[in-house]
Amino acid sequence: MSGKAAHSVAHLGDFTVGPRTLKITLWALPVGGAGALAALGLLRLIGLVTNLVFYQRWDTALVAPGQVHHPWWLVLGAPVAGGLVVGLMARYGSEKIRGHGMPEAIEAILTGGSKVAPKVALLKPISAAVSIGTGGPFGAEGPIIMTGGAIGSMLAQFLRLSADERKTLLVAGAAAGMAATFNSPLAAVLLAVELLLFEWRPRSFVPVAACVAVATVCRGFLLGTAPVFPVPTAGLHLTAPDEVLAAVVGLTGGALAVGATWLVYRAEDGFAKLPFHWMWWPAIGGAVIGAGGLVEPRALGVGYDVIDQLLTGRATLSLIIGILVVKTLIWSLSLGSGTSGGVLAPVFMIGGALGAWEGMLFPQVIPGFWGMCGLAAVVGGVMRSPLTGVVFTLELTHAWGALLPLLVASTAAYALSALLLKRSVLTEKIARRGLHLTREYSTDPLETFFVHEVMDRHPVTVAAHRAVDDTLVRQLTHDRAARRQPHYPVIGDHGPVGLTTLHRLRRHAATGPVLAAQAAQPVQAAVRPHDTLRHVAYLFAEHGLTSAPVLGDDGQVVGLIALPDLLQARLHDLTEEHHRQRLLPAPAAPGAADPAGRTAVGTSAT
Repeated sequence: MSGKAAHSVAHLGDFTVGPRTLKITLWALPVGGAGALAALGLLRLIGLVTNLVFYQRWDTALVAPGQVHHPWWLVLGAPVAGGLVVGLMARYGSEKIRGHGMPEAIEAILTGGSKVAPKVALLKPISAAVSIGTGGPFGAEGPIIMTGGAIGSMLAQFLRLSADERKTLLVAGAAAGMAATFNSPLAAVLLAVELLLFEWRPRSFVPVAACVAVATVCRGFLLGTAPVFPVPTAGLHLTAPDEVLAAVVGLTGGALAVGATWLVYRAEDGFAKLPFHWMWWPAIGGAVIGAGGLVEPRALGVGYDVIDQLLTGRATLSLIIGILVVKTLIWSLSLGSGTSGGVLAPVFMIGGALGAWEGMLFPQVIPGFWGMCGLAAVVGGVMRSPLTGVVFTLELTHAWGALLPLLVASTAAYALSALLLKRSVLTEKIARRGLHLTREYSTDPLETFFVHEVMDRHPVTVAAHRAVDDTLVRQLTHDRAARRQPHYPVIGDHGPVGLTTLHRLRRHAATGPVLAAQAAQPVQAAVRPHDTLRHVAYLFAEHGLTSAPVLGDDGQVVGLIALPDLLQARLHDLTEEHHRQRLLPAPAAPGAADPAGRTAVGTSAT
């Protein structure tokens, strides 16, 4: 790391760690416990609705539709009724319960000051339980992200916190719910970093990690500590061809992710053209779900049992094809209707089905190995979160020895998705609401440059005892360097006494002779030569400045920095990105002469 970069990181750490971080971390601990309870409550509620609707019994165990034969009218009608209930809840309760949770959480962070209404925390899990329990092909994780986020946000709203601190507690609650649902603490933290925080700073990372740790420990008492989809890894031995085939799974998974994402938003466009209120759209999406359920009943519901079969190599070809086709279609089309439900569990199932199907053609590694690769690939392609896809798969299965092929598959899918689509299934929805969203992390150029590197070392100054008259104004007007300066430091016997402008000097010269010190405004902010440009940018924004004097250790003016100087860092960053040059000479062809007239090595001169 260069000296500039090292200073930059140290400055960032000093800026973001302190007593406030420890205080927010303490507040995040009970949010973790509440998130785990919310996850348990949502899973039990989904189980209750599923049992009541499809099995006519009072039970909260998480089951899937399709385990027994259901009447056709139930398979077709239950999702329609569930969609109608969700539409009514959205219209007369809160429109924020529509969708799959993560875009809504992102929008609350970006535009809502990380404030979530309490009724969303209540209505979101109920609507999701109704939607999933009546056959909706969705997951519980999206609603629990929104519910856990609402818990963190509501606590933050009771406290005297900044918007960034509210964001930290909101994301902490969301990640806690995710960790408790899937027993995946590291994946939950990565999901928070890759999708929700929009920063990698100790001030947010530490509270989120602490909250997730509490949620995972609580999950152990509530739901157990075993992996959700355990995969036996005895006999796992990977070869180079296996890694190459993992890239093939990744590319096909990326193509499937692109197709599913495209289908979701074409469906959303289609629903938007319907000549009646959006309240009815989830019911139409329910009809699509019911029609798919008549073809493949196992595609209905959250489908954890099907995912388990896919990842352990026990799924039949008919189930694999049915899930791959029917689940993809009904999930994409119904999600576009604006119903309530998450995307991760369906993506797990679709990806697992793709990998299991390809595994019938590829060499045997261990049962479910190619299903795991497909899962990681489709998560990386749909969510545009390749690291989350890898870690999720590992934590769900505990197949730690499969790390490298999972990384290959997820990265290949991510690359193809980024190449073919501008936005993911999450960020497209945000963009359609008029928000610009970037998830690319890089070093801020303003943080790697110092004031002394860009400042004007010889600024034009005015003596404090100098009379302001036409002579002074003419001197400054005809001085090229002076015309470029937005302000002039006014220097007294012991340092700067203020700043003035040519306009102020002209006005005072016209009204009567005064001293330059009387025509100066106080210095609102002074910077030091070794301050970063980012620090200067914050000062300018805070005080509404366009320039500031640079003071040395003795308090004397050693330079002036202005807004255009900040652009030097951006220009340097742009040059590094786009300027291409050869730094080493190209090898000379045999027999070619160099500029000094010598022949290349290995040839003879005549």
